Amino acid sequence: MIKEWRQRRAAQRVTPGDGRELKPFRWWQLPFRALLHLRLTNDAGRDAVYTVDVRHWQNQSSGNVKAHLYVDGRLHSESRLPAVFPVPGGTVEVRMSGFGLKRCHYVTDEGHEFQLVPDPDSAEGRRAHLDHAHPALSRTIGLFSLCVLLAALAVLLPQLAEQLTKSEAIAQHTGTFTSPIDVPLWGNIALGIATLAASTERALRLRHSPLLDGAAG
Repeated sequence: MIKEWRQRRAAQRVTPGDGRELKPFRWWQLPFRALLHLRLTNDAGRDAVYTVDVRHWQNQSSGNVKAHLYVDGRLHSESRLPAVFPVPGGTVEVRMSGFGLKRCHYVTDEGHEFQLVPDPDSAEGRRAHLDHAHPALSRTIGLFSLCVLLAALAVLLPQLAEQLTKSEAIAQHTGTFTSPIDVPLWGNIALGIATLAASTERALRLRHSPLLDGAAG
């Protein structure tokens, strides 16, 4: 019920595009632009390429990031994120986290889901190429990112519990808690940088966990 309500709200945010041409991906856009493609048979019975273009980190703090949907290289529609674009046979759902895209999937009317294919020149596309060309290395990097986030969570939760129980209103019911992990300032800074890198790497693979990546954000 809640999911359907959110999808209806997202669909209402979709506005028509002006038909302008899709700009090619430039190398200097790697940190803040995502470009993904989907080939479908359109209503006229011919193949068409649907492209999602998101300039993430652009006005992200104000919540004004938009996704643009192009059809055969022409702007068809646009929407603030999270976005749900109607396409032949289903919808394209686009969402992002604080580190990049966390979802860009084609969802059919039957409920099947398919991730869109990242443009080879984009950061997501380069990460996908690494996964294809060097799967063992790719798995190692992914595992390392996961371990970093688990370590960050293990450090964060005790520190959070300690701060919460310093409040007299809470301490009188639960008692005070002292974190068994005493991390110096430089350690917290280093862990924060590693966490940022790990969550960004996972975003390049469109991986997102509310607990791990959400806590990191």
